[in-house]
Amino acid sequence: MARSATYKVHFKRRREGKTNYNQRYKLVDLNKTRMVVRVTSNHTIIQLIKIGENGDETLVSANSKQLKEFGWLGNGKNTSAAYLTGYLFGKKALAEGFDETILDIGLQPSIRGTKIYAALKGALDAGLEVPHNDVVLPDESRIRGEHIAEYAKSMDEDEKNVKFANYIRCGLSPEEIPDHFESVKEKIDEATQ
Repeated sequence: MARSATYKVHFKRRREGKTNYNQRYKLVDLNKTRMVVRVTSNHTIIQLIKIGENGDETLVSANSKQLKEFGWLGNGKNTSAAYLTGYLFGKKALAEGFDETILDIGLQPSIRGTKIYAALKGALDAGLEVPHNDVVLPDESRIRGEHIAEYAKSMDEDEKNVKFANYIRCGLSPEEIPDHFESVKEKIDEATQ
C-alpha cells in the first residue's frame, strides 16, 4: 500500500492488467486501423478497429465460431482454426475496402509461431497488408495440422480413440485434419468472392 502523499493511482484497466497504456498511445499516434487479435481459451477473435472521438469503432470482425458455417469440425482453439479465422477476417476486410492495417496483440506475449501469428498469416494469405517479420509466422505444416496427423498415425487404435475423442465425436479422424483444413479454406474462398 502507498504511504506517501504523492502516490499516483493508475487507471482501473491498468490495475486489472487489461490495458498497457504506453503501447496503446503508440498505436493511437499511428492513426491507422488495427487488426486486434485475441485468443481466448476456446476461440480466436479478430477485429478491425478504428480509433474514433467517442472511443474505438469495430469495422470488421471474425470469430472462430463462424468456421462452423463453412463445415469446420475441429475446435476453435487450435492453430488451424486461428489461421482460418484470420483468413476469413482478411477476406471480409478486403470486401469492405480495407487493404492495410497494423497488428495489435494487446497484453499477450509475442512468441514466435503462436496462434496470434497463425491468425496474422491467415490475414496475409487472404491479401491483407500488415507490417510484420516473417520469422514470427508458424510453419505451413503446423498450420495445416500435419503434425497431429503424423502423431495419430503413430498410435494404436485404443490410444487414438482416447486422445482424439473430441475429433472422432465430431466425425473427423485426426489423420484427415490436413485435407479437412484445405476443404474449409476452399469454402471460405468460394463464399467470399
